[in-house]
Amino acid sequence: MISHCQIHQSCHHLLDVANCQSSFSFTMGDCIPDTHDVSAAGDRDIETYHISSALHARAAHHESFQQLWETKWKGPCAMGVYPFMFGSITDFQPVVDAIIAKGLKEPYNWDEYASMFFPQAFKLAFTARQAEQNGEKEKACELYLRSSALYRIARFPAPRSPKQHEAWNLGKHVFYKGSSLLPIPILPISIPHPNHLPSEPPLIPASLLLPPSSHPLPLLIILTGLDGYRTELSVWQTPLSRFSIATLVLEIPGTGDSPSLPSDPLSPDRLMSSLFSYISTALPTVNSSNVIIWGFSTGGYYSLRAAHTHPSHLLGSVSLGGGCHHMFDETWLRNVNHLEYPFDLAHTLAHKFGYGDDLDQFIKEGKSKFSLLDSRILDQESCKTLVVNGDLDEIFPVEDLYLAVKDKNGDVRKNTEFKVVEGRKHMGEPESFGVILEWIHGLWGLEAGVDEFKKGVLERLPFKPKY
Repeated sequence: MISHCQIHQSCHHLLDVANCQSSFSFTMGDCIPDTHDVSAAGDRDIETYHISSALHARAAHHESFQQLWETKWKGPCAMGVYPFMFGSITDFQPVVDAIIAKGLKEPYNWDEYASMFFPQAFKLAFTARQAEQNGEKEKACELYLRSSALYRIARFPAPRSPKQHEAWNLGKHVFYKGSSLLPIPILPISIPHPNHLPSEPPLIPASLLLPPSSHPLPLLIILTGLDGYRTELSVWQTPLSRFSIATLVLEIPGTGDSPSLPSDPLSPDRLMSSLFSYISTALPTVNSSNVIIWGFSTGGYYSLRAAHTHPSHLLGSVSLGGGCHHMFDETWLRNVNHLEYPFDLAHTLAHKFGYGDDLDQFIKEGKSKFSLLDSRILDQESCKTLVVNGDLDEIFPVEDLYLAVKDKNGDVRKNTEFKVVEGRKHMGEPESFGVILEWIHGLWGLEAGVDEFKKGVLERLPFKPKY
């Protein structure tokens, strides 16, 4: 069993990873460091985390929006990658200049912040409508998607004010206007949720892409993260469709339009039961025995959970950058607001898990309610599972990866593999993408070669505006 991945640092961008052609170096065997004692599952002292020294530092991007842009966001925006999927720097730069001129910084007035993006987003959407009316389908598609990128950053990291909620709704509208014009449309669907509680909505909103095929398709379920919703994680759908892979993207509890009660630890289990029932009965072109689930960041917590709660429905599960236990440590949550995440991570997590602005109550109750270790979810049988993260993650501690992999006796859990990307932060990007695609390729036994598959997907992730 492959259990630890030490990845060469020669690939620094997505395109480099796409062209690396299996240059990853894997260390075989059971190589979990002795310092990661799985029996030490209580709250950790700050010095015992792998990144202990970083917990004392304050990242420059927390000083002001100008610093956020110059030290963290300008590069990804220029590349058209997370969190600027479908975005163009030419659209964002005037907005950024205006925000910097106003001197916005933490703590942000979220209505004021969100409002700055509306004029440019509206302008793009208006031009897109004109192009659509003139029969310029490709141009309209691009401009709608670029408009959605502006609305996304307006509601980022989560809708917590009226203007941010408006941005989320407007962003969905223009995204699906654009995605419907793609060569193979990405369509909004509403999945019946018969297992919902009376207090939960009866439908599960999702994005679906079904490539044309004469045979049943494998299905990749993408679970979105804390701030990346179905309108942006859809960036993976078109590249994967080239390899006859169906994709379904949906949000996790407490984010986007998820119907699941965010404060109920069992709500994702009910949703998964409804989801797998839908897949087996309502998607005849999908092979329901050939389903893999991939959770990004906080979504990795839920894909790991699903691997243990619904193993018979899954061929495999990937948890990329997800936590499971120490992510709820008080020591961790009291320190992460000034680290890698662009905004106030602890408060955003409290909001996501149903605690609103009450961070203290979230810290008090979070671990006892949501820990996959304390609830013994991790002790249940699982499908084949891959857990991946960077060892320098400042969003969820790498210690959670080791807890997900090893049981209380220190043995590697059955069906579980893991990769640690050394020297990388949250999710081990960008090298982790190649590792995961290679693993998925092996599970599905795709006709395309592994390097062709990785390159074909990864080189199409960065957005390249034409108009």
